[in-house]
Amino acid sequence: MINALIDYGLFLAKTATILIGVGLLLVVLVRSRRRGHMDGDHLDITDLNDRYRSMAHQLKRASMPKKAFLKLLKSDKKAQKSRDKEVDSRKRAFVIDFHGDIKATEVASLREVITSVLMEAEEGDQVLVRLENAGGMVTEHGLAASQLMRLRDRSIPLTVAVDKVAASGGYLMAVVADRIIAAPFAVLGSIGVVAQLPNFHRVLEKHGVEYELHTAGDYKRTLTLFGENTEDGRAKLRDQLEDTHGLFKDFIREYRPDLDLARVATGEYWHGRQALELGLIDAIETSDDFLMRAAEKVDLYLVSYAAHKRPLERLLSSMSAAWMRVLNML
Repeated sequence: MINALIDYGLFLAKTATILIGVGLLLVVLVRSRRRGHMDGDHLDITDLNDRYRSMAHQLKRASMPKKAFLKLLKSDKKAQKSRDKEVDSRKRAFVIDFHGDIKATEVASLREVITSVLMEAEEGDQVLVRLENAGGMVTEHGLAASQLMRLRDRSIPLTVAVDKVAASGGYLMAVVADRIIAAPFAVLGSIGVVAQLPNFHRVLEKHGVEYELHTAGDYKRTLTLFGENTEDGRAKLRDQLEDTHGLFKDFIREYRPDLDLARVATGEYWHGRQALELGLIDAIETSDDFLMRAAEKVDLYLVSYAAHKRPLERLLSSMSAAWMRVLNML
């Protein structure tokens, strides 16, 4: 009898645990769905001048005597009122962050932000793009570069700041800028094209597995994963890589005509100071220093785009982003 009661109690505990787990999952899904409907697609805009002033006040409050801090605060408020009166005459700098991966997945958000800036920008406004991109697929990064070209075509001054890396497709984006600045140890260059894939033909052949590939057109497939690759296929792929490399160099030549492409378009990369000597960038400066100087003269606004995603889409997007980070590290 006692054993039966114990078994029954364990059964009830397991059932309650399952029901509670399912209930919590349903609550999370419902809240996520409601939050998604409330949020929708929208721009996130941060006043960087206010952020910097707030940070400075926090530090001063902790390090200054109370009376001195209150006096300074009163003086700052008076100065802010004076600046507010000049709001119509102060120019703006729109700050855009771009973190690249192999597929340049942030290009979808970039095009929305660029469109918004183009609709709002006035004479005297400018754009700073804080770029972190190690390159990847040609078409995706070409599209990302074309979004920055839209700013140049409208004569909106564009600065690209590279604090860490702008290589290969990343440099393809950076080169569009009127001015490129970089941190001393940032990585730039890698002006080249690469293609690589494993081939399992011998493994399949060893185990008696036949693989058939049928195409219409001599070069519909040059190299394959499972079929037997030919020298003609390899030669054709090399020709295609050279053609793409030529387009890459032509694009760079258009925006930085003084570059010695024979010297820099070898697939090598350089750190900041070396890149400056070679003409790949225009100055050694971090994005932080650029913004601190600009804040004295213009109003700074960090602009980003948030797209509405369903809970499952957000989960898959997070998994995809994690996988892309792994690939970038590799």
